[in-house]
Amino acid sequence: MVVYRGLDDARLLPRPAIVAVGNFDGLHLGHRKILSKLCALAEKRGLRSLVLTFDPHPERALGKRSVRMIETPEKRLERFGETCVDAVVVTSFDMSFSRLSCPDFVDRILAAKLGSREVVVGRDFRFGRNRRGDTGRLRVLGRRAGLAVHIVPPAVLDGRVVSSSAIRRLLGRGRVEEAARLLGRPYEISGQVIRGQHRGELLGFPTANLDTASELLPEGVFITETVRRGRIFRSLTSIGTNPTFGPHPLSVETLLLDYRGSLYGAELTVRFLRRLRPTRKLPDAAALSARIGRDVEEARAYFLQRG
Repeated sequence: MVVYRGLDDARLLPRPAIVAVGNFDGLHLGHRKILSKLCALAEKRGLRSLVLTFDPHPERALGKRSVRMIETPEKRLERFGETCVDAVVVTSFDMSFSRLSCPDFVDRILAAKLGSREVVVGRDFRFGRNRRGDTGRLRVLGRRAGLAVHIVPPAVLDGRVVSSSAIRRLLGRGRVEEAARLLGRPYEISGQVIRGQHRGELLGFPTANLDTASELLPEGVFITETVRRGRIFRSLTSIGTNPTFGPHPLSVETLLLDYRGSLYGAELTVRFLRRLRPTRKLPDAAALSARIGRDVEEARAYFLQRG
């Protein structure tokens, strides 16, 4: 997969392509439905499949409201690399781009810059200055420019429309199992192990403190899998303010159940499987140690049943 850094990337030539446009944050089941349509058309037409996406998120770039991203830009590209897509264009969504008229977006960006012959978007796609353009407008302008437009209906799971905003809400409430169903995989975060307060060691449960760029950190105690150098370890992960000793700034602490040795400086990926409980203030360190012991037992029972 080729990654183009912006619409002015010198390598980006207007070769004939089928183009999908969107933010694709989380690359969830709905996004994969769009990409499946994109790649099927590209194969049928003998054209390359190309994705146009944005960084930062348009709403964040325009300062309209804070949007916490499901995944980092790097992880999003990694996800694209796991799909059938031939190329991705990551363009900056700035004030200049936001002022493009609807006809300019179709004529100057899709047709001229990207060489689009056909366009694939989701049902709620908006474009152009002040988001004036919708899928109906895209169809009209597409016909004028000689572009076929394909509108992909949303993915629906258990009566719920799959969307990035729905996943963000679930993760904000710690409902990681439901979020995983909409994502099509467990939610995960990555980062480097840094030195903490060593409280885990004092409690008898040494944890790895994770410094992560991930923006969505579901609070609570979770059964997790932790990946290091391709190896998967059963684990428990706590995200919170350490209320028994605090409050402190929000931190991510992971306990690998069957690991011995130092993890300082290691790069880890933590996958969230089930929420056990919220974090809460306990009377003292002994009570917290006992509570963690019960969490470990529950986690081991979960993995034993899971097989």
